[in-house]
Amino acid sequence: MKRRKFSGLLALGAGAMSMPALPAGEATGQDAEQAAGQNEEQEGEVVAVCVKDYKELARETLPPATYDYITTGSEDEVTLRENVEAFRRIRLLPPLLEGVSQANLTATVLGEEIAQPVLLAPVAGLRMFHPEGALAAARAAAAAKTIVAVSTSAGSSVEEVAAAAAGPKWFQLYCPKDRAVTRRLVERVSEAGYRAIVVTVDLGERKDADRRNRFSVPKEMLLKHLVDVGHTQLNAQMTYQELLDFNDEAWDLSLSWEFFDWLRSITDLPILLKGVLRPDDALRAVSIGLDGVVVSNHGGRRLDGVPSSIEVLGKIVEVVGDRAEVLLDGGVRRGADVFKALALGARAVLIGRPYAWALAADGQRGVRSVLRLLEEELENAMIASGCRNLAAVQPDLLQSSSVP
Repeated sequence: MKRRKFSGLLALGAGAMSMPALPAGEATGQDAEQAAGQNEEQEGEVVAVCVKDYKELARETLPPATYDYITTGSEDEVTLRENVEAFRRIRLLPPLLEGVSQANLTATVLGEEIAQPVLLAPVAGLRMFHPEGALAAARAAAAAKTIVAVSTSAGSSVEEVAAAAAGPKWFQLYCPKDRAVTRRLVERVSEAGYRAIVVTVDLGERKDADRRNRFSVPKEMLLKHLVDVGHTQLNAQMTYQELLDFNDEAWDLSLSWEFFDWLRSITDLPILLKGVLRPDDALRAVSIGLDGVVVSNHGGRRLDGVPSSIEVLGKIVEVVGDRAEVLLDGGVRRGADVFKALALGARAVLIGRPYAWALAADGQRGVRSVLRLLEEELENAMIASGCRNLAAVQPDLLQSSSVP
């Protein structure tokens, strides 16, 4: 398959008002899910052997402003770089002659058995990278037998993603100020079969590249996003500026801990808090009964200068104990990174940029491929370290002097 260029996606950096039609022959719906495992090794497809390859393929495929939107970080990008580099400083110290030739990567997250401890993180604007966007990501996750966390801002509605694939899905909630809209959105999430709600609380974004590129979401995409959330009073007759003004006022950016009391009162779904970097915040999250925390700095897109996710993971695992599940998001580029996070106590990791790059390069197949690559790299690390299963991945497999 030739690498897609999707010149129409130039809109998403330059402000055009419509998305391109799906290329002829592109599989959709359940047909695509069923065919995912059949067409992955055909000749002529995109060849990538690691996440970095998909990053370069995405650079070739996407308009510069769109590529910068997903790839760059906040201000001087100190945290963006540190998310990756902190993993590199952690050294593995495997024992010899453990007699392991196969490894079982099966994990359980919030009671859900998955084939590997790698989930797809919520990523906004996935239709910017491929017309199928979150639908393709959900199908790839289902084919890989793992979980996809769907962003409120993914570009497809709760119901559209639910219909795209039967695999397990979580919903990442950005909270509208209008609590009636929020309540109905949470009800729709439950009705559509999502299995958990992830509340992202590290809000705000200031990225030099986006300002330099004058990056903006096109009118059509912004309108669909707001209507999909539940603002059904909006319509195509509104001007772009009217939509922008509405969007600026639509979201609650000043959530407090009391919000979770209200959220728990309207849903029985498990709730995870995403954006945790401080042990005291993690402790408070479990004290109010949240089911999990995601150690994350939003991929270095928010406040520059905060620590890397892996740097603070161990301390958060220590205070949470077995009262909730701890996951890690940010900086994972190799299966060995997954191994290191597991050794430090994470139940699983989430990836964002890696699968967004793969989605841009090769759609659903790309996302499935990047999950497979991480799975193979993790298996290699486990066999080399004498780990027959994930329970065997312990801190003593890391060189203690290199651990944050």
